Amino acid sequence: MATSSSAPLRVLTGITPSGTPHLGNYVGSIRHSVRQSVAPGVESFFFLADYHALIKVQEPALIQRSTLEIAASWLACGLDPERVTFYRQSDIVEIPELTWFLTCVTGKGVLNRAHAYKAQLDKNIAKGEDPDADVTAGLFMYPVLMGADILMFNAHKVPVGRDQVQHIEMARDMAQRFNHQYGEHFTLPEAEIDDAVATLPGLDGRKMSKSYGNTIAMFAPRAQLQKQIASIVTDSRAPGEPKDPEGSALFQIYQAFATAEETEALRKAYAEGIGWGDAKQMLFERIDLEVAPLRARYEALMNDPAEIERILLIGAEKARKLARPFMAELRHAVGLRNLAAGSGKGGARKAKVAKPSFKQYRERDGLFYFKLLDAHGTALLQSRGFASPQEAGRAIAALQQQRGAALAELADQLEPAGPEELRAANEALEALAEATAPTNGS
Repeated sequence: MATSSSAPLRVLTGITPSGTPHLGNYVGSIRHSVRQSVAPGVESFFFLADYHALIKVQEPALIQRSTLEIAASWLACGLDPERVTFYRQSDIVEIPELTWFLTCVTGKGVLNRAHAYKAQLDKNIAKGEDPDADVTAGLFMYPVLMGADILMFNAHKVPVGRDQVQHIEMARDMAQRFNHQYGEHFTLPEAEIDDAVATLPGLDGRKMSKSYGNTIAMFAPRAQLQKQIASIVTDSRAPGEPKDPEGSALFQIYQAFATAEETEALRKAYAEGIGWGDAKQMLFERIDLEVAPLRARYEALMNDPAEIERILLIGAEKARKLARPFMAELRHAVGLRNLAAGSGKGGARKAKVAKPSFKQYRERDGLFYFKLLDAHGTALLQSRGFASPQEAGRAIAALQQQRGAALAELADQLEPAGPEELRAANEALEALAEATAPTNGS
């Protein structure tokens, strides 16, 4: 079943092993996510998305090496495998099975609108080629695999960049379709975008990205780090000439590592005409101050891949303790069942007819809410927040017993609804009462 309202907030983060981690990954994801993973009331899941890597990387040695480097990077930056669930996607054998279940409820039209697929089509059309040239089924089905990653553990929040929000919306759509067809099993995930997290410019001023080849390696040896920073593109203003921090890649990178006071000191130095060589040296020293201790831990882990493998396998078993029983539940829901079960005198069971239902849940504000859903899973009625689940339960009981009269009585505890919405809600309450009423002779 979907995660209960009393459960901790589940946050899930996936990392695709398709290259060497760089400072953009550190500032934009790793540092922030590691800090968030120790927040109270949060249950964190981190996984290495090696199945996803197969979509765009066909070099086995690169995938293996990148998986090792990324695992070592997260651990070196403080990710605690005792506190979080840290695993390799390919070790969770239930994920491909769930991918197929979701494939069977996902419309092709939904996948046609996926950004990555459309981008490849547009690229091919612009070149005058077959629209589907170089489009693998893996690229086309990528959103379903991502949906399985998220829904397998009923994640509440998925930290993503704005370009990935569509995939979370697709996962919600898959969950809703499955829940409507087979009953409530999945929590509807939400994208979490933190605009305070920095996007780092690269050596050429564009966003730091492997695809642009403008990255600064996260754990490069000290001399190499200094050399890379020295190659950051700057303008032609000479020492003594005032420099503008706005639009300066060097200044933006420094700001992502420095304190507010340190940032203001560099801003003042820009105004006073600091030379680019001196500014780059300041940047190198500030980055190395933060990264050097992490680099030592990273190098120790890279020299002991068996330890990383051990950590990932322990994490996989931890994850599968949740995945195995959940998949058993889902297999039963879709009809993949023991043929001998339930085949006694009663004969075949009648198919369960969908009916209106209440969904009670807890939000991050600590309050308890409920919705009245029609037989198709559409929300007809939305409550306001209650201080306890008992209060919310009493309001639900009143609606079930008194129906229309309770709608008027509880008006101040419900979100405003128009006449048509109230009529539909009353009809749903009547249908629910009829469906749950005892039959003669029962």
